[in-house]
Amino acid sequence: MAINQQIKEKVLNDFKKNFEGKPTIVRSPGRVNIIGEHTDYNNGFVLPAAIDKAIYVAVAPRNDERIILYSGEFGESFETALSDLKPTDKGWPNYILGVADQLRKGNYKPGGFNLAIDGDVPIGSGLSSSAALECATGFALNEIFKLNISKKDLAFIGQRAEHSFAGVRVGIMDQFASIFGRKDHVIKLDCQSLEYEYVPLKLEGYKILLLNTNVKHSLGSSEYNTRRAQCEQGVAWVKQHHPGINSLRDVSMEMLHQFVEPKDTLIFRRCKYVVEEKERLLTGCEDLKKGDLKSLGRKMFRTHDGLSKEYEVSCKELDFLVDAVRNNPHVIGARMMGGGFGGCTINIVKEEAIDSLVKEIGESYQKEQGKELTAYIARVEDGTSIIS
Repeated sequence: MAINQQIKEKVLNDFKKNFEGKPTIVRSPGRVNIIGEHTDYNNGFVLPAAIDKAIYVAVAPRNDERIILYSGEFGESFETALSDLKPTDKGWPNYILGVADQLRKGNYKPGGFNLAIDGDVPIGSGLSSSAALECATGFALNEIFKLNISKKDLAFIGQRAEHSFAGVRVGIMDQFASIFGRKDHVIKLDCQSLEYEYVPLKLEGYKILLLNTNVKHSLGSSEYNTRRAQCEQGVAWVKQHHPGINSLRDVSMEMLHQFVEPKDTLIFRRCKYVVEEKERLLTGCEDLKKGDLKSLGRKMFRTHDGLSKEYEVSCKELDFLVDAVRNNPHVIGARMMGGGFGGCTINIVKEEAIDSLVKEIGESYQKEQGKELTAYIARVEDGTSIIS
């Protein structure tokens, strides 16, 4: 497991400076998603993997009902009571408070606690720092209060926390990947049944390169919820003729042409992307099992085009970065990753070409978009665990 010793020490020191006692330290990773974007809340399939960038929390129980939090990244504290859990406009505490709230609603009995947090998952990059924080919190509270919650239920608690306290109706992928990640494997997750399969990710000679646009357009959350509503409308129109259909996962292109396209071409395009993405993911898993990275890479480019032109959750910065590598012989696949409107592109790149590629694209990105490009190499690692 990849532990960032520097951040582990920092979160421990932050805890000691602010609180008494000996904390439990939990590491919970961010995630990449190889293919299968915006399919999770449509009950489809996703193909995520936990990575070596993670959130670290140091937590210890209190002997009263207070919750006191300290963020190393923001250099600020937040305090409330278990009996007064509600969202705050401060932002970052919501992911922790939301988890505590869900535990109480689930008739678990957490007490008050002190918590210090830090990490190396870049916020707003599409690597799911929020899910990592929710899972780290749930995992830690489960441990210190001996709540005996299963890993799967901890993933759901994190998801519901994001729905209720952050107001974003995310699917289950991010929390599931953070908790269930396995080194050098992707998770083929069926978001309807929650059955999952580990598929080996053999990247001999290649690495996963993340290029961060360093933009986060404000459209993100509102448009995410809009896309979800548009997909639900498409399903409702199909369901009038096929009562057994409950999500886009079970809808065919033929059904979309017959029942959705005549009513609304925009909703048709949204649904078309999701239905085709499901097929790309299933065949992409077969590519991985055969070691055919190039076929998978072509699907990643097609996914980006669908997200950009049909689902319309990309932005000019993301499109620029994908177009910049599209004809590069050292890059076998690239696409925007995450909710959209900013964040990262995920690229599968020949190892020896990474440095020159980052330099070249960084310069053109600065010149054309007027922004700095940040690059990360992501290694596929194990999921959430107690490290101290």
